[in-house]
Formats: sequence, structure tokens, C-alpha cells
Amino acid sequence: MLLHCAHARYVWNLAVEQHAHWKTGRKSAPGFAEQCRQLTEARRENEWLGSGNAVVQQQALKDFAKAKSARFLLGFGEPSWRKKYRHEGFRVIGTDRLPEYGPDGAPRLNAKGRQVMGRSVVVQKLNRRWAQVKVPGCGWVRFRLTRAELPSAKSFRVSFRNGQWHVAFAVIPESIAEPGAGEVIGIDRGVTITAALSDGRKLNCPQLTVKERSQIRKHQRRAARAPKGSEARTVEYAKVAKLKAREANRRKDWCEKTSTMLARSYDVIRFEKLNVKSMTRSAKGDVEHPGKRVRQKTGLNRAILAQGWGLLRRRTEHKAPGRVEDVPAPYTSLRCSACGWIDKNSRKSQAEFVCTFCGFTSNADENSAKNVAAGQGGIPRPRRSAGAGGVTTATGRSNAREPQPSWVGIPLF
Repeated sequence: MLLHCAHARYVWNLAVEQHAHWKTGRKSAPGFAEQCRQLTEARRENEWLGSGNAVVQQQALKDFAKAKSARFLLGFGEPSWRKKYRHEGFRVIGTDRLPEYGPDGAPRLNAKGRQVMGRSVVVQKLNRRWAQVKVPGCGWVRFRLTRAELPSAKSFRVSFRNGQWHVAFAVIPESIAEPGAGEVIGIDRGVTITAALSDGRKLNCPQLTVKERSQIRKHQRRAARAPKGSEARTVEYAKVAKLKAREANRRKDWCEKTSTMLARSYDVIRFEKLNVKSMTRSAKGDVEHPGKRVRQKTGLNRAILAQGWGLLRRRTEHKAPGRVEDVPAPYTSLRCSACGWIDKNSRKSQAEFVCTFCGFTSNADENSAKNVAAGQGGIPRPRRSAGAGGVTTATGRSNAREPQPSWVGIPLF
């Protein structure tokens, strides 16, 4: 399988080099069909490349074609080089030809009335926890089952990360049906509390323990003291990567379970709209305009990315399509969920909220989640008039805003 990874990476890099060479000229780069023809000629001339599996190498060209088209359709950047020890993986398509059926169980027919025969991956279940898949050139390879049923896919991808092999089957999961109770939940995302729900629950993404963080610092110190390019330095960095991969696996597992719970429990799920990419942008600056407090901003960026805000939002949208809404973030943490009063002095601390108008007391994150659930965010109320009181003599403007009633659910006629 490592040889499959090397062949797929080599073919991908050849396609990147060819694309960069043709980009400088006037002619267009060759497409997938022409690259497959060139791959056949290269396999005849190169003994090392010809010893590999042709299907794995063709799928690498297919992935490159999709990445190149995604640049124009989805706005992604140019396909870049793949490096050893970092991009280890390959994709395999099914070899068996089996009949395809529609969602209603009826066989799919083509224009001539014949049943459609599609590719399928060969998978066998060994017991409740283990199954095996047929990999070209490797035979049967066992893997751990994460679902009760066997995957019915047309292709799968094998990857190698941090000393572990992973297999992912290309299956389009079915969406989770709404419970039908008409419940609406608001979710406020933060660093101290990952997800505060409007019903009072607080969900926290699991992090590394104190012992694991001390182990990371220990291995980083040893790697810094080891000679550059030595085997000892590589071993210490590998241990650090293993611990960080453990944290990432815990975060993904938590996001999957939390998103499933939200999709099964509520009809409408409202998130506070946050631009995570802009919030975690580096503050380093450039030579002419250097940034300020760069180390503090770097620590904040790590704390935000460790919570999995974006992954939780995406997975919930995948499992509950059409039932996830975004509420503008401004004023959700300053507005009182009981009377609608907006005042920055109401937010006493990170966890305490006391309304300066009605005296309502609540947890700050829970109060913000209730405003998100009501869809109140982004639009403040106008200032008070001159005769309503609270007007300052210096500017003639009010320091507070009127209470805003909740218009959600009130019929207009």
C-alpha cells in the first residue's frame, strides 16, 4: 500500500508539473483522457511505474482533474505538489459490476430499457467489529467497522497518517428526519464553552489532558535539543504528531455525535454566524506594518480552532439539510433575552449577564443562545428621542437603547 501511495503521488506531481508547463504557453493543458494515454506510454517506458496498479494511477489523474475544475467552480486554489510522509494515500474504484437500484427499491433503467450496472466495492463482514475490503495488489485488508451495516460504495480512499492506516468509503449518507415537535434551538459558540444551547445545556469539546500537554512540551524540548536532521529529532516530532492527532480525533468524534444529537432532537437549529477564517487570521503583519501582540493572537487562534466551530456547523448542515440557519452575531451577547434591552454594561463578565433595564440575570452564553434561537441579532433598536430621558448634555445622544420586544411568532394580520 505504501507503493500505491508512492505511485499515486508521483503521477499527481507529474500532472502538476505538466499543468504548470502548459500554463506558461498559449495552448491549453491536456485533459484527463489525454493524460491517461500518456500514462500508458509512461508505464511502458518506466519499469518502476509499470509495476504498480494502473487503476490507482488513473484515479490519481482523476483526482487531479477534479481539483483543477474545483478551482473554477468552487473557488479553490491551484493543485499543489504532494510530499512524502505528508500526503500518503490513494483511491480505488470498485471492480464488481452489480445492478443499481433507486431509492424506492426499483431497478434503474437506461434509455434503452436495460438495467444499469454500476461498480461496487468488494467488502465482506467478518464479525460485529471487523470487516475486510479487497485492495488491488494487496488482497484482503481488514478494517474496523464504525457502522453497523456494511458500506455500499463505488470507490474508497486509503490514507496513511501518523503510523495508522485509514479507509474511507465514498457513501452519500441519508439525512436525519426532523422530529416534528417544532422545537427551535439556538447555539452560541465560544472558547470557554464550546456550544451553549438556549435550553440551558453547555457542551464542551474534549481537549488534551494536563499530562498529555506536558508530554507534548517534553517531546518538543527533546526535539529542539537533538541535532538537526537526526533520527532522534524525527522520533520526538513523531510522538508530538501522534498526541496532536489524538486531540483531532477526539474533536471530530465529538462533532459527529453532537451534530447527530442536534439533528435528531430539534426541527430548526440556529447558529451564531461567525467568520472563523477571519477570526483566526494571523496578526503578524509585514515588514512595513508589523503586527501587535502576535503571540497572544496566536494563542487565541489555537484556542478557537481547537473548539471545532466550523466542523460542528458543517456536519449539522449535512445531517439536517434545510433546517440549519445562521443568525448575525452583532448584539446577540449585549441584548437582554427577556426584554430586548441592548447595553454593553449588562455584560458584567465572560459568564455573567445582568440587564441594566429589567434586572434579568442569566449566564452570558445562555442569554446569547436565547437571542440566537429567537433570531434576534445584527439590527439594534433606534436611540431614544430627546424628550424620553437619558439625554446627555454634551452630545445630545442617549447612552442606551430602547427595549426591543420579541416579534418572532407574533402575527401581523
